Amino acid sequence: MRGITRRLAIAPALLAILLVAAACSDDSGGGSGGGGATAAPAAPFGTACSDVPADGAGSFEGMMTQPVVTAAAENPLLTALVADVELAGLTDTLNTAENLTVFAPTDEAFAAAGEADPEGMAEMMADPTGDFAGLLSYHVVEGQLAPDELAGEHATLEGSTLTVEGSGESFTVNGTAMVVCGDIHTDNATVYLIDEVLHP
Repeated sequence: MRGITRRLAIAPALLAILLVAAACSDDSGGGSGGGGATAAPAAPFGTACSDVPADGAGSFEGMMTQPVVTAAAENPLLTALVADVELAGLTDTLNTAENLTVFAPTDEAFAAAGEADPEGMAEMMADPTGDFAGLLSYHVVEGQLAPDELAGEHATLEGSTLTVEGSGESFTVNGTAMVVCGDIHTDNATVYLIDEVLHP
């Protein structure tokens, strides 16, 4: 009988410990309580995300500390985009903007576009600050769109609109371009890697 009484006396103390442990576990999951820290962004999603470096300046964590073009320059999937943005004279414009969403064609997307229409791409790139800059600006939207805000029609910096369809972790842009790695955060932008070059 004394053993039962003793166990009953210990039970409230164990319960208190378990409740404290549960509360600490909830706080570490990114809740809004505690010290007022904001929740960390969800992990990027998509089949191409595994090709992004796990650490260093080109990793997801490393990209968060740099403005968008500087961050993209460290990402091995975006070398063509960065070179084209620099050629078009858009680096400072994009790096100094406060909040952007960038639909970033991968290197493979630019290679496919060049193969599909070599003369058209060559003609545009002959005047990089004209139509080519407009083409690149078409991939940029003001404001940082989270995945749950992505579906819909969005005005681009080029002046016309693009349309995103889908939900969760599956999205297409203008009906055919697929998001292959989405919700990548830089210092001033949210980036969605896509597998096609978009056209206004």
